[in-house]
Amino acid sequence: MAKYEFTVRALPRYLAEQSAPESQQHTWSYTIRLTNTGNVGSQLISRHWIITDANGRVQEVRGLGVVGQQPLLKPGETYEYTSGVTLTTPTGSMHGLYFCTAEDGTQFEVPIPEFNLAAPSALH
Repeated sequence: MAKYEFTVRALPRYLAEQSAPESQQHTWSYTIRLTNTGNVGSQLISRHWIITDANGRVQEVRGLGVVGQQPLLKPGETYEYTSGVTLTTPTGSMHGLYFCTAEDGTQFEVPIPEFNLAAPSALH
């Protein structure tokens, strides 16, 4: 029986050297590790991010692929990429969906679990 499943792990990192808190600019990189834990080869086609800052402002980002790629992952394969986000507040969060197509033509969604963005100064 076909199983369409990916696991998603996110590792955010505050980029102090690219941030300007006095100008309300806080920048993070985030590395996503995507693993095909199903039993059918599948391709990541597009993404939908929901980014929320500390004031509750929501920004939605939709687009094809990730960092210009639409990786095809065989069962057990992992794809990793790094991207970035800038907020006007020192904390926020991100979550979303990846839209994928399996080699057998089945389309499915992969939830991106919410992860927090926090500047080191916001933790004190």
